[in-house]
Amino acid sequence: MTRPLLPLTARSRGEAHRAATPLELFFDLCFVVAVAQAGAELVHAVAEGHAGSGIANYAMVFFAIWWAWMNFSWFASAYDNDDVLYRVVTLVQIAGVLILAAGVSRAFEEHDFLVVYLGYLVMRLALAFQWTRAARHATDPGERTMCHRYAGGVLLCQVGWLGLLLAPEPARPWVFLVMALAELAVPLYAERASTSAWHAHHIAERYGLFTIIVLGETVAAATVAVKSGIVENDALDELLPIAAGGLLLVFAAWWVYFVVPAHDRLTSSRQAFLWGYGHYLILMSAAAIGAGLEIAVEQAVGEAHVSTLSASAAVTIPSALFLLLVWLLHARYFKVGTAQQLVLPVAALAILMCSFAGRWAVLAAGLVAAAAVVTGVALTARNPATRGAGA
Repeated sequence: MTRPLLPLTARSRGEAHRAATPLELFFDLCFVVAVAQAGAELVHAVAEGHAGSGIANYAMVFFAIWWAWMNFSWFASAYDNDDVLYRVVTLVQIAGVLILAAGVSRAFEEHDFLVVYLGYLVMRLALAFQWTRAARHATDPGERTMCHRYAGGVLLCQVGWLGLLLAPEPARPWVFLVMALAELAVPLYAERASTSAWHAHHIAERYGLFTIIVLGETVAAATVAVKSGIVENDALDELLPIAAGGLLLVFAAWWVYFVVPAHDRLTSSRQAFLWGYGHYLILMSAAAIGAGLEIAVEQAVGEAHVSTLSASAAVTIPSALFLLLVWLLHARYFKVGTAQQLVLPVAALAILMCSFAGRWAVLAAGLVAAAAVVTGVALTARNPATRGAGA
């Protein structure tokens, strides 16, 4: 039963059995709609030979999606009281990301970010309201200051983002860079007054669930692309290596990400912020694997105006980046010895080299990723101190 209006006060960081709520899962699924739109437009841009502008637009749009998702997730971890008003404001944020998703095509094709900005504005205004509400119920002066800083920082950044609409097109990447840094600085500044009561197990689960959903979207997009290629072009022989390699890459990505419990690393705000911010590239690369597989399929059937090397690199670069970032931000802290530490970096380099394997590039990359997982498991089994942390 939905509870009536309750004080929006901080939850305990030591709360037992804290888990993601159905509302949070619904939130994630709606956000992946926007991720899918951005991925589809990236495929179109690269396939038409506009890789540079396509990647730039993808990075900007994905930042808006990821940052709004991340801010909500950390706020919810600290303050979710599941009352009527909290649910309604969260649904408003979901509406905002759907507005953003509706503007993705225009942003890529016409360089018009107005609808994307409006969707982002809806999400951010809703979050600022939540922080203001939390400040009203805070009993500790430091916590109240923190909440006001969050709300004020979020609102000020929305004014700054207008520059993305008003600046000439060549200046927009610089406006984006400045405003992205400003957004990233808000939590660092706000939490100098007090630390929000985020829950380590809950945060780790939220990131894990979103990663699963993004990888699932990658599988779905690649499956549709392969099916279309087979049905429309009768290209089963050309597409089977891509399908098999892509599946191995996604399976390996899942294995590597979830091989050890992430919450063990989230012991301080400094570590948690670095880990959380790093997921911009982890999640973006996970989503880009699916876009790369679509590009590889379109190139194989002659529908993409790119070389075999470029199509292969569209898969291998994000795959290598994913493995390397997971190792850098998380997995390396659970490795013992040089051999274990080198598995993922060496695999990432080998996957990049697979770009030059022609039509077999994706399959080769998938086999390398699978071999990295098997090697990691074998090395871990020999060392009882790291058992359960394979790959």
